[in-house]
Amino acid sequence: MSKLSLVDVGFLAAERRNTPMHIGSLNLFELPKGVRRDDFMQSLLSSLQSTTELQRPFCDRLNTGMLGSLAGAEWVRDDDLDLDYHIRHSALPAPGRYRELFGLVSRLHGTLLDRSRPLWELHLIEGVNKREFALYTKYHHACIDGVRGMQLTQSMFSTDPKEILTDSPLSLASRERYLKLLSERGLKRVLEPDFSPRVADRLKAQWDLVGDVYGKTRKQLSAVRKLGVRDTLMPWSVTPRSALNTRVDGARRFVAQSFSLNRFKGLAQRFECTLNDVVLGVCSGALRTYLQNHADLPKKPLRALVPVSLRRPGDTESSNAIGGILANLATNERDPVRRLELIRQSMVDGKAMYEGMSPAEAGALFALMQSQVFLISALQLSDKLPAINTTISNVPGPREPLYWNGAPMKGIYPASIVLDGFALNITLVSYNQFLDFGIVACRRSMPQVQRLIDYIEQSLTELEEVAGLKSTQRAPSQRAPSRSKR
Repeated sequence: MSKLSLVDVGFLAAERRNTPMHIGSLNLFELPKGVRRDDFMQSLLSSLQSTTELQRPFCDRLNTGMLGSLAGAEWVRDDDLDLDYHIRHSALPAPGRYRELFGLVSRLHGTLLDRSRPLWELHLIEGVNKREFALYTKYHHACIDGVRGMQLTQSMFSTDPKEILTDSPLSLASRERYLKLLSERGLKRVLEPDFSPRVADRLKAQWDLVGDVYGKTRKQLSAVRKLGVRDTLMPWSVTPRSALNTRVDGARRFVAQSFSLNRFKGLAQRFECTLNDVVLGVCSGALRTYLQNHADLPKKPLRALVPVSLRRPGDTESSNAIGGILANLATNERDPVRRLELIRQSMVDGKAMYEGMSPAEAGALFALMQSQVFLISALQLSDKLPAINTTISNVPGPREPLYWNGAPMKGIYPASIVLDGFALNITLVSYNQFLDFGIVACRRSMPQVQRLIDYIEQSLTELEEVAGLKSTQRAPSQRAPSRSKR
């Protein structure tokens, strides 16, 4: 039994038919040499369904309070789990291009999870190109955040191309194997916080924490000249309206692409900033081009919510351990170098806001920021008073290549959330010397969103040219995962 945090409850409370609150991942694999496709795919499916001793969150269902209230919501073990419902097997129609794969993921990502069951689904997808297959998973954001999702991914697969896993990737045995790996690397396991069993005591403690955070935030922001209390605690006062900030329906569009990690590292070194600053700078340039082409570039700079992990090393229990920074994307600035510098300074100022805060206080501050986004969305004011323009999230992924019974994983492409008021979400995972971008948008609100992939490449190339870094890579010729070291 495990209580939900304020952030967890926020993700549940904000969910509507037009705003599913789950996150997902499309993992792309290549069949091992010498195997028969049908036999190998059947063996994977059998492995997934081979146990009922599942690791969290696969074994947990939501238990709400009286009258369905989320105030006392908790995760409890589901003793009537139906694996055939949660694990699906699909095949793409010929010719099985990435276009068809993305179309399927777009449809799957737009459907709600059943709250009477554990809040996850897994789709094994075959028929991708000639010798590829995919695994699409989705979990409610109340169950996990991006970093916890990467922990699950690493527990489910192996770094040894010759290892054949006899246990289900969903099993407790897989989790124990991952915990053993963490221990070998010197990371001590951190247990989940022990919340008070009394709902009233727990709510009072969290409410007091929010009050402390508000006071501390006011003091800290007063010391940061380029940030103000008003900008951070009332973000709609500085966030411009744009084509990104519209009402959304339940249909989604998903596109993905891989880029060489070394390209971003080279720019970070050249401009003396962080890798994440370069990611934001590249995305800013891409969004600027997209909005210019649709005649809707605001005079004020776009603002992005940039999640930051508050998870302690060794914490494999917490569902969500995240904070957030409201970053200035400087999309009103023509010069890409000046734009990058403004973004860098914005992130420095945002990080200063969290100095001296405990993980619990930082999480409460994020819950306060998150509640504003959800409240404005619920009041149907997001298109008039947007709290943010978009979300850009950079999730650290496995540094080593992963394998599923000898099948190499070619990419990890995340799929996240959009809401009324921000119809676009850009999330990326660093995996095996690549940055794997996954872009999710409202299908109706964001026309031609697939072109953002091209605009990201253009923005990246523009910074490289200014920095004097000649790329040996050609621009992507198709809107699909590409693992070439361009």
